[in-house]
Amino acid sequence: MGVFSFSQMAKNLTSLTSHLPGLRSITGGDAEITGIAFDSRKVTPGNAFVAFKGLSLDGHRFIPAAIEAGASAVIGTEPLKDFPVPYVQVDDGRIALAHLSAAFYDFPARKLTVIGVTGTDGKTTTSNLLYHILKTAGLRVGMISTVNAVIGNQVLDTGFHVTTPDAPDVQRYLAEMVAAKLTHVVLETTSHGLEQKRVDACEYDIAVITNITHEHLNDHGGSLERYRAAKARLFTLLAETGPKPQGNPRLSVLNRDDWSYNYLQAFIPAARVSYGLTSQADIYAENVHFDPAGIRFDAVGPDFRVQISTSLVGKFNVANSLAALTAAVRGLGIAPSTAARGIAALPGIPGRMERIDLGQNFTAIVDFAHTPNALLNALQTARPLTEGRVIVVFGSAGLRDRQKRRMMAEVAAQWADLVVFTAEDPRTESLESILAEMAVGAISKGGTEGKTFWRIPDRGDAIRFAIEQARPGDLVM
Repeated sequence: MGVFSFSQMAKNLTSLTSHLPGLRSITGGDAEITGIAFDSRKVTPGNAFVAFKGLSLDGHRFIPAAIEAGASAVIGTEPLKDFPVPYVQVDDGRIALAHLSAAFYDFPARKLTVIGVTGTDGKTTTSNLLYHILKTAGLRVGMISTVNAVIGNQVLDTGFHVTTPDAPDVQRYLAEMVAAKLTHVVLETTSHGLEQKRVDACEYDIAVITNITHEHLNDHGGSLERYRAAKARLFTLLAETGPKPQGNPRLSVLNRDDWSYNYLQAFIPAARVSYGLTSQADIYAENVHFDPAGIRFDAVGPDFRVQISTSLVGKFNVANSLAALTAAVRGLGIAPSTAARGIAALPGIPGRMERIDLGQNFTAIVDFAHTPNALLNALQTARPLTEGRVIVVFGSAGLRDRQKRRMMAEVAAQWADLVVFTAEDPRTESLESILAEMAVGAISKGGTEGKTFWRIPDRGDAIRFAIEQARPGDLVM
């Protein structure tokens, strides 16, 4: 985690709760609030403690511990009485957490132009592309991604890497950006962040979606419909954003090629624009060329044509580049030629089709692909990069969407020459059973254990085995 020079003055509980949606009652008078917390172990004296029911634990159980740690007020959804500190009852604890955090930091999103990027795959890349476009345009821009937070010259490890930070952290980052006199922020927004209300009160001005495919269904009740609705919530939040002094385009940027396009129409009362690989989109790609050095294509709009060149590889990065360009050009009025320079300025993203060159006689690539669609895109991109074989090593996490284990194994068996299944944080689930499910998927697509695929539980051993199989000219991912 980064160390902030930024500090925030204490606030009165009554002033904070005056902005609270779903407020039911306040008992016990006023209190001075020095911060917002929802984990009783992290409460410091003067904090307001927000309790809500999680997937496995009920935060109301930890109210006594929070008070003992010095909480000066408690917010919850249960009708509780006889507290030694003020108690605020609300309809939804997560929404309260987000809005209290925003109020505590003086509603920083209202002073920024906020661009949200969501989708199953491509969020981090598209967010980074947008960041570089805005920076190239001379705007004072920050970024909050699942990898880091960029605030001025500071690049801060958020410590999350897979999801949007919690609401108090998001609002603190935004407040730090306001203090640094930034004017724009790109906010990578996950389905967890949306469904768990972490990004409520972020006052989005532009909402971008990359795609909706199979991911994290277990965290959305195992339902693709619920997962899709979580992504759509970004556009609901966009519609709720009020006027800002600097203006508010309230623009939705949709992927015309994705099956979510028609579904999302119902959630978008504001202006919309589409991008895609065909001329059905408002902004689309023509003359697409792929080679090991990257991608070249023409981005075509109703009133412009501009050549895009990027070191990113793969068809999916044509779509990601178009998404970023469309948001910048149509949402912020940035010139297409400036957007093209910004896209070219992105040097690459760690863990996203990242080449590892240590002088070996084969190509080595690290990619974050952790969904069937992302793995398919990665392997389809890898195939033309080598005249040799494609060897892939990957795992599937325990206590997560079980369907995608077999689906990813099927993709690997079809698109890679050699496949090594290994561990990816099995948690409390049996690693052997996870690997067995993956083996079933590979066999269903013609794979043969010991010939085209292997199960090697230890991740280090699995990587070493894959490298040992590599011949000159092969590609190991």
